[in-house]
Amino acid sequence: MLTKNLFKILISCLICWQIAAPTSTALIQSKYYSYRQPSFDGTGKYYMGREIAQVMGHQGAGWLERPDRATEEQPQKMVAALELKSTDVVADIGAGTGYISQLIAQQVPEGKVLAVDVQPEMIELLNQRIQKSKITNIQPQLGTEQSPELPAASIDLAIMVDAYHEFSYPHEMMAGIVAALKPGGRVVLTEYRGEDPKVFIKPHHKTTQKQIEYEMKDVGLKLLKNESVLPQQHLFFFVKS
Repeated sequence: MLTKNLFKILISCLICWQIAAPTSTALIQSKYYSYRQPSFDGTGKYYMGREIAQVMGHQGAGWLERPDRATEEQPQKMVAALELKSTDVVADIGAGTGYISQLIAQQVPEGKVLAVDVQPEMIELLNQRIQKSKITNIQPQLGTEQSPELPAASIDLAIMVDAYHEFSYPHEMMAGIVAALKPGGRVVLTEYRGEDPKVFIKPHHKTTQKQIEYEMKDVGLKLLKNESVLPQQHLFFFVKS
């Protein structure tokens, strides 16, 4: 098992690209971010004390569709825990190939899933999934690194599945997500548990509850609950404070 998990870590390293950062070891300050020499699997860009992780590019789409994902992550349990209404409008931020979007779409037949990604190549893969499966309530949405490009008060729930830690501009992106929430709307994040050394994921692709609460508070969100239903991941539920 250890060998298998280490192999997966090495593979994921190969399919990540690194955000450019200043090569100087001197700390450069900005309003929300600072920069240092990148560490292993990090970008050198820091937000509220956390080094932002390298982004998995579209070249790693196969990782999102790996056959053992259903047993390793148990996403069906995650979707069930969302307790969605059939009419909900859900934004899947960092939707990638649409693996999670498709599961959610089945639960909101009278609503829709806005599948947001910043990579045009991922949007193309999303469109291919929609055409192949004939899903009618998934709407691909090309966002930017600083905005999900969603209208104000337009969504009931925003979900980020193992995506938040890679956001290049987490403050701006989360501010846009919060603005897009309808009254009573929720934000849900799944992140690999940084507190658990047995979770064999690259360090910067894991997060702790303490750090996530700290960052979400900064954009006006408070933790409602952290469901313990997934084998390796936190499942955080936030609402506007």
